[in-house]
Amino acid sequence: MDVLLTGVYGRCGTAIIDHLHDRAEYDFTYYNRSDRPDDHPYGGYETVVGDITDAEKLATTATGQDALVHLAAYPYTEGSWTDVFEPNIVGMYNALEAAREREVETFVFGSTNHVMGLYEEEYAPELYSLDSDLVLHHDDPVRPDSYYGASKSFGEDLGRYYVETYEYPKRFYALRICTVNMSEYDHPYGDAEQAVDDGEYDRGSEEYAETVARMKAMWQSRRDFAHMVDRCLQDDDVVYDVFYGVSDNRRRWFDLEHARTRLGYHPRDDGEEWNEPPA
Repeated sequence: MDVLLTGVYGRCGTAIIDHLHDRAEYDFTYYNRSDRPDDHPYGGYETVVGDITDAEKLATTATGQDALVHLAAYPYTEGSWTDVFEPNIVGMYNALEAAREREVETFVFGSTNHVMGLYEEEYAPELYSLDSDLVLHHDDPVRPDSYYGASKSFGEDLGRYYVETYEYPKRFYALRICTVNMSEYDHPYGDAEQAVDDGEYDRGSEEYAETVARMKAMWQSRRDFAHMVDRCLQDDDVVYDVFYGVSDNRRRWFDLEHARTRLGYHPRDDGEEWNEPPA
């Protein structure tokens, strides 16, 4: 299967490199705003350098592809409308147009939990407890918490419009990704440890404990994320659907049964299995 991957050198894209690049059934084409030097941990991969706002280049790169995994985006909740408009609105339109024009059958969209972020704002921090009974399902009303979250909700809606209106893409998978980190912080203490490393607060503080509690609910390990993408690429049944990108965390407030049933997604990790960060 020929797969075009945008936004390859971010946290989620590199997880795909780590876990799917060498799989015999995939031949990836990487599309990113910049390349990486050979001495970089992700250097040496052939990359088409281009922006997702360059519709012509993106469409040309999509020629002959069987699937498009679209991860390139502005990713910050504090961003303004101006910040998200070109990469997340125009870029999403360009990616879907490229799939339509070049007859790409499968479209996997890197959406976000922030499509549902106001639920967390309303119920946190109690939501981070093992005792919380809130579970959000794929068909619950969206409640974006930011321009970023709203831009991803728009991407989900635009994807539905395309698969229900045009011949291509034939399948659209919206993955509402929770928290995927780079390898150094790929564990449920990752966000808290990174904050300590950045000097934001001390290990053992209340802020540290709350960040860990949240991450034990929100973590999607890199291998679980890559597994979810793999299940989407191997599927030929879904026309349009939404799935929560999260590991099998006992504290999670996002439903996994839908992804298990529709995709055969079987995550291997659970944040509750960790009692401390790795040495």
